[in-house]
Amino acid sequence: MGVTLNADEIFEVAEQIERNGAKFYRAAAEKFSVVRQLLLDLAAQEDEHLETFQAMRAQLTSRQQQPDVFDPDGQAQMYLRAVADGHIFDIKADPAEKLSGQRNPEDVLKIALGIERDSIAYYVGLKEYVPAGAGKDKVEDIIKEEMKHIAVLNEKMAALKS
Repeated sequence: MGVTLNADEIFEVAEQIERNGAKFYRAAAEKFSVVRQLLLDLAAQEDEHLETFQAMRAQLTSRQQQPDVFDPDGQAQMYLRAVADGHIFDIKADPAEKLSGQRNPEDVLKIALGIERDSIAYYVGLKEYVPAGAGKDKVEDIIKEEMKHIAVLNEKMAALKS
């Protein structure tokens, strides 16, 4: 089964993930003042990630847009395509809609944790398609930052419960 997905498409999805994350955090910050500053800080970091992906995407040459990874079964490409098509998480949905019906900050932080985990999973797959000279280290840095987001969110959830 041939799955085609080039670096430009992969970065396009990554950019949308970051836009959605920032939008979600800003909407949640408006609704939950107890965790407002944390959520605004996370939104600002997602904005930085977006800028990084946009810059990386702009620097792609036509050769770098071709898949350049050994993936004989096409598993990585199938996963990335499934994400891009909305089968794993819907990047086209309005992230603020996830807030409807949420009444406490803990629930919002749980949703945020899920968003961060989904992002990390996608970026791990993305990293395999980014050539070393085209910013693979930047993708690794963003993965580490998203992991920090999970730690911060977990820490805040624990603090709210105590």
